Amino acid sequence: MKLLRSARFPAILLLIAAAAGLIIANSPIGHDVVEFSHVHLAVPGTGVDLSLTHWVSDGLLVLFFFVVSIELQFELTRGELRSARRALQPALAAAGGVIVPIGIYLIVAAGSGFEEGWPIPTATDIAFALGVLAVFGRGLPSNVRIFLLALAILDDIVGIIFIAVLFASDLQFGMLAAGLVTTALFGALSRLLHLRARWWIAAALVVLGVATWIFILLSGVHATIAGVLLGLAMAQSPALLTRHVLEPWVNGVVLPLFAFTAALVPIPAPGSGFSIVFWAILIALPVGKLIGIAGVGWLGQRLFAASPDHPKLAFGDLLAAGALGGIGFTVSLLLANLAFATEEAIRDQAILGVLAGSLIAAVLASTVVAWRARHHRRLALTAKEES
Repeated sequence: MKLLRSARFPAILLLIAAAAGLIIANSPIGHDVVEFSHVHLAVPGTGVDLSLTHWVSDGLLVLFFFVVSIELQFELTRGELRSARRALQPALAAAGGVIVPIGIYLIVAAGSGFEEGWPIPTATDIAFALGVLAVFGRGLPSNVRIFLLALAILDDIVGIIFIAVLFASDLQFGMLAAGLVTTALFGALSRLLHLRARWWIAAALVVLGVATWIFILLSGVHATIAGVLLGLAMAQSPALLTRHVLEPWVNGVVLPLFAFTAALVPIPAPGSGFSIVFWAILIALPVGKLIGIAGVGWLGQRLFAASPDHPKLAFGDLLAAGALGGIGFTVSLLLANLAFATEEAIRDQAILGVLAGSLIAAVLASTVVAWRARHHRRLALTAKEES
């Protein structure tokens, strides 16, 4: 369990799972595996009827968003984003890391008819990014990790908003209202977990959580938003304990399963080429994130004073954060599935673009982070020798 809570191992698992999905999809058994992933399983009496792939992306992935929103709640109330002054610098960098990739995507995809894929290259995969940082960043000052964490959390907020607003369809306001009611009950009941009847309360919370997921799923809003609502509504102390319990399962089961099923896409045959969507994402993720985060982050530090306990980052460190931000992966894969849900061939191209773009960003980030880590280790050694 300790290994699954580390920064490195979950990132390696994600990479292995995605590679396995891609290899199997392009093997002799690929067609059969993809067809099997489309088999539907229904829950009698609930109206819930999902394919195996959607049981992962709309069901299990809710746990990932639940854990993310608990972390978001903590950061907004007691962490790095608890004040506007603390949040300003990473917020500006995050804004650049969203706007610039969108601009690049729209420029490359202009006139193709696939401009609706613009949200795909806006996400940062915090697990993957922190994994690369842990492997190659020995010696980097802690404020680089803090900056990246705050940046990625703000990035997650943008991704959550995109999922909730852009990909809602055929809204059923009655179901949505029911989901909000069960969320409120979930939040209120979680504040009673200190009582002696806490096991009964915990069981009731599970029932309310499942009910919220069903209501949100049937409302037309993407089901992962249920995880966000529940994580934000839960009392903080039990929420942090729940996050600690769920983290190994999310890192070791949920995210690898999602990476595997999302990567079950065929690679175009030689000569058939890649679509403009693939190239737009391939460029927008590593290049757009790097330019947006480092460029706007640098500009923000020049225009606004840094917090006393958050000194300015050197431009090289901002470059490292920007390169790490280009690893889109989990949320970008989900956005690719949502943006082109009705166009299977284009969706597959978008997924390949996310995988290839994230891989390029990971290689670039590894190089830049290792360079900055060596630089800071030299500075530390020089300072030690002088003292």
